[in-house]
Amino acid sequence: QVQLVESGGGSVQPGGALRLSCAASGATHSTDCMGWFRQTPGKGRAGVAYIKTSGGNPYYADAVKGRFTISRDNAKNELYLQMNGLKPEDTAMYICAAGRRTIGGCRFGQYKYWGQGTQVTVSP
Repeated sequence: QVQLVESGGGSVQPGGALRLSCAASGATHSTDCMGWFRQTPGKGRAGVAYIKTSGGNPYYADAVKGRFTISRDNAKNELYLQMNGLKPEDTAMYICAAGRRTIGGCRFGQYKYWGQGTQVTVSP
């Protein structure tokens, strides 16, 4: 089992920035991909960014490309999402996930472990 705990959410004005963190514990050696997803009542859950724990180029959804940066500190078992230039449409519950990559990479990984999420609200 892998436990994931997110932190860093909050309320910001458009154009602002937030940094989300996800602390992983347990059998993290059983996973090789981590990702950030976001969920809203109207749109469901969508992938935001993915990263292979061993390194390599991360993947970003088009909606966040150029504004968000995913990174990982393997020594601390932590995952981060730096969010700049926030827009009202970024408002969502942000959820950290861990799993195994497929032939399509981490973007199409099988994410077995999920955190509880941290709320991000962007409004004037």
